[in-house]
Amino acid sequence: MKFCWITIIVNNFEESLKFYQEIVGLQLNRRFKTGTNIEIAFLGDGETEIELLSDKANNNVNIGKDISIGFEVKSVDKMIAYLKEKEIKIESGPFTPNPKTKFFYILDPNGLKVQFVELSNLK
Repeated sequence: MKFCWITIIVNNFEESLKFYQEIVGLQLNRRFKTGTNIEIAFLGDGETEIELLSDKANNNVNIGKDISIGFEVKSVDKMIAYLKEKEIKIESGPFTPNPKTKFFYILDPNGLKVQFVELSNLK
C-alpha cells in the first residue's frame, strides 16, 4: 500500500497555498475547482503530497492541536532564522531528544502544527 496524500481543509485557500509554497518550500503540482464552492491544490515533490481543500460553504475549519505534519530540513537553525525574517512565530522548540535529531514547531494559517526536523547522520 502506498500513502498518497494528507488533506488539509483550509479557511483561506490563497494564504494556505502561499504558506506551503513559500515557507515550507513545496511545489504546486496541480490546482483545480470542483464546482462553485470547492478548490483543491496538490503540493509536494516526494512520494506523499499535501492536498489543500477550500470549501466556501465551510468557512469554520477546526484543526485539532494533537495532529502535526513534519518536514525534514538541512538546518533547524537556518530555518528558524528564515522564519524570523518572515515574522512567523516559533510555536515550540527547538528540541533535541537525542544527538541525531533536532526539531521545532510552527503553526500553519489554519492552526495545524508543522514540524521542521534536522536529522544528523552521526553514527
